[in-house]
Amino acid sequence: MKSAVIVFPGSNCDRDAEVALHEVTGQAPAMVWHKDGQIPDGTDLVMVPGGFSYGDYLRCGAMAANSPVIGALKKHAERGGYVLGVCNGFQVLTETQLLPGALLRNSGLEFVCKPQALKVENTNTPFTSAYAAGSDITIPIAHHDGNYVADEETLERLEGEGRVAFRYSGNPNGSARDIAGVLSENGRVLGLMPHPERAIGGHEGGTDGRGMFESLLSTV
Repeated sequence: MKSAVIVFPGSNCDRDAEVALHEVTGQAPAMVWHKDGQIPDGTDLVMVPGGFSYGDYLRCGAMAANSPVIGALKKHAERGGYVLGVCNGFQVLTETQLLPGALLRNSGLEFVCKPQALKVENTNTPFTSAYAAGSDITIPIAHHDGNYVADEETLERLEGEGRVAFRYSGNPNGSARDIAGVLSENGRVLGLMPHPERAIGGHEGGTDGRGMFESLLSTV
């Protein structure tokens, strides 16, 4: 699987993403600076990592959504390429409208950073096929603006179309319907707040995030 990681000014999880992808796929991802405006030909997966792109000025992900590379990211998604947006990457994907909804300030108005229990809601996706249906997993979270919101019509559509990939067990941020991760209409774009790249079985502890990368590897 050929992968790439987009790097914005303020990204701080790009190295974690690089290590995780290299570890699981055996091939180092291309590190794409946001101003380059191009994603390497033949890329299967683009990962938009966590961090504080542009210092989270204006709104989290809003400035990054207007970077030169975003046009190439949208074309990649439109032709059926896979996209994984984690934490700030999820915020970027909602700002670009590659995913519905928005991420607001946590309901408790505090930064949360801890191992977080999740429920795997849909295993029939390119990102979750390695998990058993209904699995309980633990993935680290670290965010201040992870409160997922959408109007009721959108939430009903996401539920009805099986596009809620993960839910929180013990909601840490007030997200609507405990939603931790959502999919695009074609199921090839996933945004989630927890950090699977920080749970692949290395020094960080835990292996429950590894299944997302192994799912993609078996799909591509």
